[in-house]
Amino acid sequence: MEQIVLEYLTYLQIERGLAENTRASYQNDLKQYLDFLAKEKISDFNQVDRFTIMHFLQALQAENKASSTIIRMVSSLRRFHQYLRQERITEQDPMQHVDTPKKGQTLPKTLSLKEVEVLLATPDTTTPLGLRNRAILEVMYATGMRVSEVVNLKLNQLHLSLGLLKTIGKGDKERIIPLGKIAIQWLERYLTEVREKLAVENEEHVFVNHHGRQLTRQGIWKNLREIVREAGIQKEVTPHTLRHSFATHLLENGADLRIVQELLGHADISTTQIYTHITKQRMADVYQKYFPRA
Repeated sequence: MEQIVLEYLTYLQIERGLAENTRASYQNDLKQYLDFLAKEKISDFNQVDRFTIMHFLQALQAENKASSTIIRMVSSLRRFHQYLRQERITEQDPMQHVDTPKKGQTLPKTLSLKEVEVLLATPDTTTPLGLRNRAILEVMYATGMRVSEVVNLKLNQLHLSLGLLKTIGKGDKERIIPLGKIAIQWLERYLTEVREKLAVENEEHVFVNHHGRQLTRQGIWKNLREIVREAGIQKEVTPHTLRHSFATHLLENGADLRIVQELLGHADISTTQIYTHITKQRMADVYQKYFPRA
């Protein structure tokens, strides 16, 4: 069964051309699935039926997995079992009668403008890594880039004289993002004062670690946690929080939803529309606070 999963992952990479992060997500989901089947003493995918799937999803719920995680798992299993049926590895598709659970709409967590300013000002820019961290935060907030896009950003994707950068998003889709003057200033300082001395020879990535090699997503998460603690911000802040804050602040200041969709690299505008709920909630909060007869 493990061999079949490996063949499926190869199929996703070669024939479907899925990005590495997406393929890794499928791999993680299917590993959990195989572990569950092993516990149930199921050694052939033909033994899996609808009730097996339901039992597995109930086990995930019992572990208090988020609804978004379970929805993604259902999607992963649906595609995997379609592949098994298509390749004639199984005779039936047990996912045919399994409904995708409805996702409860949760609003992304964001920072206020004041909190963003405090966060950005926290790194000690008199140190090389502090200056690097300031540049990273400025770029993330100024562009709304995903953390994976930030760590994979290369020098030849920067067009600072034009105030632009190019990034490769989900599905290997390229997009051009404008970069504000303040972010450009910090990025240029990092490139000339830190990266030039720190980066190893032939390193193409913009942001490097203390060894001079490409910074990882885990590295950014770790650094951000420390910066949030130093800033005294009492919210759970992740790299994605800066992306959410970027989108929300644009809309609050009158940006068109379609423009925000393009900047974020969302394939479907319905994904971007979640931010309109935040701005409406903010409007209601302001009304309740300041209108004397609210």
